[in-house]
Amino acid sequence: MTIPGLALFLTLTVSFQTLPPPSAAMPAPYQMVLTSLGRSGDFKDNVLKVNLGRSDLKVTINGRAVPTPLGFGAWVAFTSGDQGMSVLMGDLVLTEDQVNPVMSAVLDNGLEVTALHNHFFWETPRVFYMHVHGHGVLSELARKIKPAIDLMMKYVAAASAPVGASASSPAAPPQLGFDSASLAKIIGAPGEQNGAVYKITIGRADLSVKEMGAMINARMGLNTWAAFTGTADNAVVAGDVAMLGKEVTPVLTAMRKAGLSVVSLHHHMIGTQPEIYFLHYWGEGNAETLARGVKSAIDLLGK
Repeated sequence: MTIPGLALFLTLTVSFQTLPPPSAAMPAPYQMVLTSLGRSGDFKDNVLKVNLGRSDLKVTINGRAVPTPLGFGAWVAFTSGDQGMSVLMGDLVLTEDQVNPVMSAVLDNGLEVTALHNHFFWETPRVFYMHVHGHGVLSELARKIKPAIDLMMKYVAAASAPVGASASSPAAPPQLGFDSASLAKIIGAPGEQNGAVYKITIGRADLSVKEMGAMINARMGLNTWAAFTGTADNAVVAGDVAMLGKEVTPVLTAMRKAGLSVVSLHHHMIGTQPEIYFLHYWGEGNAETLARGVKSAIDLLGK
């Protein structure tokens, strides 16, 4: 495929992937996973994803309070491959004192830790991200990851409203302080609002990454994203870029030329073919200027 043809393919694929998909019925084996974990989740693109928000974390960056959806939510995802084998991948969000107890809970139950790193600078409290992985029978994967999830999420439960607190009507969603449609147009893909955050997620449909016969797609963590909050003239952006090795230096260069801070460069997955690298970044300033900086890096993917 020629480069112009590839660019068109990626544009069309991104546009297609970001359309709201039709609701998929939850297959019985995945419903059993949710029952086993005691959590809710959604099933799309052959992936069951369980989001685990860390609403107990009240994070500030450089003294500025930032909302949880900017990048402080954990998740685990399951997908089925060949011959009854399934794959688990996830990203657990932990404070310093939680890292090693949760790591032991992962390892002691026969799963793998494939990365441990930071996504932010200057945050209080310090927050770390632990990527987990496993393959096997779906029900066994759920059983193995549950102790780590329960250990992480007990802090969320402890921070919940005290017994006897009066119930109140749900608050209206906060208004974004910038034009989200303008940011989506600049980056070239629509996003979703979650509270005071607007997040754009783009898959790498040009890459074929499989494990145990299962496709590792955007919902399994193979994606690039940008999350914005703040106002039009005083916004922040945080995000992640999924890259091939040959794309790393051009993307790093584009980020720095755009004035975006590179926070971390690492793997999330071990042993994939091709190898995938992930770059976490941070920026502050005018929202549209930040979006153009992100776009300058995204445009280099698939080239």
